[in-house]
Amino acid sequence: MKKILLTITVLMMAAFVISACSQNEPPAPTATPETMAKVDDSMQNVDAMKNDEMAEDTMAKDDMQSQDEMKKDDAMDKDENMAAEESMEKDENMEQQNDAMGEDEDMKKDDESMESDSMEMEDDKSSDEAMKEEDMMEKTQLNLAFQGLGNPGEGWAYEGWLIVDGEPVTTGVFTVDDKGMASATDFPVDAHALKNATAFVLTIEPSPDPDPAPNIIHLIGGDFDGDSATLAVSHPLALSADFADITGSYIIGAPSSKMAAEDYRKGIWWPSLALPALPDGWIYEGWVVGPDGPISTGRFASGDVTDSDGNGPTAGPNPGPSFPGQDFIDPAIDLTTGYAAVITIEPEPDTAPAPSFLKLLVDKNIEDVGDHGSQDVENQANTFPTGMAKR
Repeated sequence: MKKILLTITVLMMAAFVISACSQNEPPAPTATPETMAKVDDSMQNVDAMKNDEMAEDTMAKDDMQSQDEMKKDDAMDKDENMAAEESMEKDENMEQQNDAMGEDEDMKKDDESMESDSMEMEDDKSSDEAMKEEDMMEKTQLNLAFQGLGNPGEGWAYEGWLIVDGEPVTTGVFTVDDKGMASATDFPVDAHALKNATAFVLTIEPSPDPDPAPNIIHLIGGDFDGDSATLAVSHPLALSADFADITGSYIIGAPSSKMAAEDYRKGIWWPSLALPALPDGWIYEGWVVGPDGPISTGRFASGDVTDSDGNGPTAGPNPGPSFPGQDFIDPAIDLTTGYAAVITIEPEPDTAPAPSFLKLLVDKNIEDVGDHGSQDVENQANTFPTGMAKR
């Protein structure tokens, strides 16, 4: 459009010049300053329009070049994005391959670990079986048989011990019921220990027992003679005394009563007990046993001293003698009405409130023989437990 306007302007200027020439005289007229100025202005306008057109062409070219560059940039970006996507896909594929390879490696390691564990289990099993066989080869049976062994009391049990080179080796724990039946008679023990044992000892132990060593309450024992040991309370490692020859007597009387002459049937005293000293873990105890059960008259270590409770909790106000016994003044008990007199050997500490099965001296019926009348008791040491240990 600008080119057309420029052409029209040039043509008009030319026509104007020709017209002016044709109207003047034949000699070539001289251009006036005004005319020249107009021509110059027209030429300048034409140049300006050309410059504008050239600038517009340049801008158009720049726009086209910019668009081409943008297209190239877009193409490059697209190529780069495609390359990046391809690279990411390759990376993902490689990662998946690596994961798969890692899983295969882990599975391989797991298989190897399982195989190793299986081999270790087989080795452990073989080792355990070998140890069991070795233990069976080193173990042998000890047989125990008893007569007169009683119930040791609630919370207590028996434990056997071999004496090997002067040291105790346990053979196991068992109990005995009120009928005298042992819970076990055969015990697996170390063959070497049993072969070299010189003696066997039976103890009374707390149950459960926190101490692995033997208790001080040794009941019966015996030395091995060949493959067996005869067990008795008289063994030096047990009660260490033969009680078969012990004798004694008691009197009825109530020295602590204010009316002792009338109340003599309400007391029992032991003035003539010649008893052997007991080892640690044992003590003597007196009893009267009547229709309502046994009543302790006190515990004592020797027959010539006052017992553990003196005149007793039921005695009168007056002092009593310096030997074992008790008065029953308050509440009053007539001991000649169906009561028995008993001396027992008891574990110390005591394992039960009732009399133990070691009943040493017994009179089954206290008789009225008058104030301070003496009555004999029967020795019951033949009922003490005995036994046999066989290897």
